[in-house]
Amino acid sequence: MTAKRGIGRHESLADKIQRHRSILLVISVPVVLIALVFLLMPGRSTTDAVVEEYTVLNRKGGPNSRPPKNYAVVFDAGSSGSRVHVYCFDKNLDLLPLGNELELFLQLKPGLSAYPTDPRQAANSLVSLLDKAESSVPRELRPKTPVRVGATAGLRTLGHEASENILQAVKELLRDRSMLKTEANAVTVLDGTQEGSYQWVTINYLLRNLGKPYSDTVGVVDLGGGSVQMAYAISEEDAASAPKPLEGEDAYVREMYLKGRKYFLYVHSYLHYGLLAARAEILKVSEDSSNPCIVTGHDGTYKYGGEELKAAALQSGASLDECRRLTINALKVNDTLCTHMKCTFGGVWNGGRGGGQKNMFVASFFFDRAAEAGFVDPKQPVATVRPIDFEKAAKKACSMKMEAGKSKFPRVEEDNLPYLCMDLVYQHTLLVDGFGLKPTQTITLVKKVKYGEHAVEAAWPLGSAIEAVSSP
Repeated sequence: MTAKRGIGRHESLADKIQRHRSILLVISVPVVLIALVFLLMPGRSTTDAVVEEYTVLNRKGGPNSRPPKNYAVVFDAGSSGSRVHVYCFDKNLDLLPLGNELELFLQLKPGLSAYPTDPRQAANSLVSLLDKAESSVPRELRPKTPVRVGATAGLRTLGHEASENILQAVKELLRDRSMLKTEANAVTVLDGTQEGSYQWVTINYLLRNLGKPYSDTVGVVDLGGGSVQMAYAISEEDAASAPKPLEGEDAYVREMYLKGRKYFLYVHSYLHYGLLAARAEILKVSEDSSNPCIVTGHDGTYKYGGEELKAAALQSGASLDECRRLTINALKVNDTLCTHMKCTFGGVWNGGRGGGQKNMFVASFFFDRAAEAGFVDPKQPVATVRPIDFEKAAKKACSMKMEAGKSKFPRVEEDNLPYLCMDLVYQHTLLVDGFGLKPTQTITLVKKVKYGEHAVEAAWPLGSAIEAVSSP
């Protein structure tokens, strides 16, 4: 017995392993399998580690929850025409090329608001754009691709019944003709703050500013046909002191969570102060008499929003100074209307200014008129100008006669020539007297924004598309 116990005490490691081999086998097999799983798992890259939750307008959707490719189709149904944008994103919400460009962009005239009494015809005006947009999306992805139609100021001015009838006809067109994914709120009249905030998202996304401090973002002024929007990021302190809107009005500040950072976005839309609508407002000030903003030699009428207004030049000709006086009256630049600390025009709070407004990107009709007036190269998508440049071009336009218009401004469409003096005076007055920019302040006119090797249309539909593909 003593001998046996001695042998047990001096039993070798090999003997122990041999004696307990069945137990060790049961334990070791799972451990080895778990180790193999960890060894075979791909290492987490730096890019994966810094991918942040990306939500738009408080709607959450992490990038890892999205498939490799996501398409979105967005219609911009504006007052001056209808446009369609098709985008393709990767799972990190970076744009992917569609052919040689980063978007499919097509447009036509007139817009939906040109058919106030014929909603079916209004909807059918989108057919050619819809067919081309849908054909650019792979067939198997069409049922998963959101389509949106955002009508802007043109439809807002038609009145509730007419606009609702047109929207319903568009919904029926998408349902009957398209395989694309149509959500409940896919066809709608955008309110001005939606349009302005989408535009801000678009430009700052393309500039890769999202996720940076608010003072590193750029402000945006978007001059459409029926309305003009201003949007820029403000501090939390300024947001807290924002005045409460009157009943029925939109709030001045929108909270947005973008690329892991909360932004307080000041945004306001001025209905009736888009370029085409502003013509009507300026003509109303002259009360059916001749108007000093109309180019010398023109005698006609101007139609907008169902109204027909006299548009005739003074016998003495157009006058920049008198036109500016009328324009200031039309803008209601009057301190007595302002009940806040500081206002833009029409009694509207100005957002407090601040770092998010130090760099201003100005889009749409601002770029178009500057290119037509000759102080911006239309072939270049971005130009740096000053508000005073619009005034200098206005002096030339206000001093010309209609018969010399085409030779002096060959890029201007014939229908726009009588109003060129008015348009340029209005744009200068809007920037300086309306929004309070210094006449010599540098601003960036933008048609497209460089994104990698491509240039992308600087329009609100991209912001809407980002929201659409971010939504669960």
